[in-house]
Amino acid sequence: MSNDNPLLSPSALPYGLPDYSAIRPEHYLPAFRAAFEEHSAEVSRITRVRSMPTFENTLVPLEESGRLLGDVARTFYTVSSADATEEIQAIEEELAPLMSAHQDSIQLDAQLYWRIKTIHDQLDELELEPEQRYLVERHYREMTHAGAALDDAAKERLTALNQRLSTRTTAFEKNLLADTNDLAVVFETADELDGLTDGELSAAAQAAADRGLEGRWVVTLTLFTGHPYLSSLTRRDSRKRILDASRSRGSRGNAHDNREVLLEIVRLRAERAELLGYDTHAAYITSDETAGSPAAVHDLLRRLAAPAAANAVREQRALQSLIDAEPEPFALEAHDWAFYTEKVRAAEYDLDRAALRPWFEAEGVLQDGVFHAASELYGITFRERADIRAYHPDARVFEIHNPDGSELGLFILDLYTRDTKRGGAWMNAIVSQSRLRGTRPIVVNNLNVPKPAAGSPTLLTLDEVTTLFHEFGHALHGLFATVTYPHFAGTNVFRDFVEFPSQVNEMWIYWPQILDQYARHVDTGEPLPADVVEKLHASEAFNQGFATSEYLAASWLDQAWHSLTREQAGLDIDVAEFEASALREIGLDNPAVPTRYSSTYFAHVFSGGYSAGYYSYIWSEVLDADTVEWFRENGGLTRDNGDRFRERLLGVGGSKDPLEAYRDFRGRDADIRPLLERRGLVA
Repeated sequence: MSNDNPLLSPSALPYGLPDYSAIRPEHYLPAFRAAFEEHSAEVSRITRVRSMPTFENTLVPLEESGRLLGDVARTFYTVSSADATEEIQAIEEELAPLMSAHQDSIQLDAQLYWRIKTIHDQLDELELEPEQRYLVERHYREMTHAGAALDDAAKERLTALNQRLSTRTTAFEKNLLADTNDLAVVFETADELDGLTDGELSAAAQAAADRGLEGRWVVTLTLFTGHPYLSSLTRRDSRKRILDASRSRGSRGNAHDNREVLLEIVRLRAERAELLGYDTHAAYITSDETAGSPAAVHDLLRRLAAPAAANAVREQRALQSLIDAEPEPFALEAHDWAFYTEKVRAAEYDLDRAALRPWFEAEGVLQDGVFHAASELYGITFRERADIRAYHPDARVFEIHNPDGSELGLFILDLYTRDTKRGGAWMNAIVSQSRLRGTRPIVVNNLNVPKPAAGSPTLLTLDEVTTLFHEFGHALHGLFATVTYPHFAGTNVFRDFVEFPSQVNEMWIYWPQILDQYARHVDTGEPLPADVVEKLHASEAFNQGFATSEYLAASWLDQAWHSLTREQAGLDIDVAEFEASALREIGLDNPAVPTRYSSTYFAHVFSGGYSAGYYSYIWSEVLDADTVEWFRENGGLTRDNGDRFRERLLGVGGSKDPLEAYRDFRGRDADIRPLLERRGLVA
């Protein structure tokens, strides 16, 4: 190992956290090349073994292999998503085809596949522990799914497709980040932002100053179509400017236009699916998820779409009635929805959600809400480690201990938005737990909260509070998974199951003993008034027609693109027309309710890991809503309940079929009824 490259030597920091202070951009590519070479040599040693394949001489060394590559990759991709400078972006572009080629060289290795298939064929004759048996099943299934059984010519074409896809998805993300930054909306006067709080104005002024625009105000864009400020800005022209900017990303005919990029991605995925024996990319993806087929996904989405669209129309009429009563009425448009929704909410529930922000100060929400709920439920404790530096000055490090005082892992929170961070919110691991390797987890939560000027408190919206709880649910999954083999570590579960633990963790937001702890006024320390809490509960199903419709529209759009055959994907497609046609087909083409993501900025499916899988959120919510009901039936926030959920679901990671794990926890399969009631979709 080189002493000159910190990525090629074990880190001396706690839990193996990479020493980001010593890592420079020029270290990454040489480290990747060394890691590729080492991993290939490790696999080659497995395939050169002359004795017949066994679990011990094949699966165990396979699980031990690739450790250096995993370490380097997690270190780099943490930075490339959260602090993607131009230099880092250039490295990622060069790296993408190299990583794809290496992954294919392992997944498509004929000798390795033969060894694993041989073991798989005699599974019933082997005396393996359940985790070992499932490891054989998953490696065999995943290599088969990846194309390991293809002939050499097909594998060569498959490798070329995968490499091209890796460059195109990287280009999509790069274009989106650049266009999102370019389209941040500049306002000349504070009057144009009437309705924002002092903290929000401070954040907009700071964003302007960071861009050298002192004396102005800049509103940066969120990843999804809407924007939190649309609910409070009083000026229609300002709301329209923000929403128009958001919806135009990636489709302006400039250097960052994503239309041709996404069309090529769709074509490449359709061709790859056909090569692998599937009619469509959606069929390929869902075949190895809990859904099993596109038909199952489409059935669920259609079942929910009609009542959701009907609810949205009823909500729209209520908003229009309010506008019609104004001195100068107008027809409701998409940029008006959030603003007038808050007016209706205030009228029907006497509730102004924007006015609640002083009760949601970020540090209080984190320490007395998110962390407190986890401590009450699981008995874990948190200690900030200011002595440990992460990858960016804004990223804070916390050490977590189990109830018995033993070390659990590190949690890193990166709360604030910046121009080098991709949009949205996510969890990722820097180190994954494994008994085989003797490692404990390090997990990261990233959000995109506007950063106020120094000295001003960070006040969260209720949506941002929800996101913080949600992402920490992913973090708990990554921290609690306790497995032997790294293949099953953390959140390495089926895509349409991975959102389940994070959505369950949202339930504690309104739980009385948690809400009373964290929802304290930033100036007075007074708790959120009891009548406001009652109104929050009463209004939980409010605006669900809109929320469900915009989400389902994006899910259907994802399915529509990825349900194209190779022949269909090769036709001349107009992106806007295709999108409009897909939304008409499922009845979610209401202009006042735009899809949560339009195609040209749909990062989840064109540069992330959710292609043909954005349905996962609602699919997982069936389990989530049923689980929330179980907690309520069994006493709620108790250590016994937390221990059961940790042991039977979070703790198994990917080492067990997820639906089997759910049945072990719940005692039966999930019931869809709680979800329908939550979403207001029951007649």
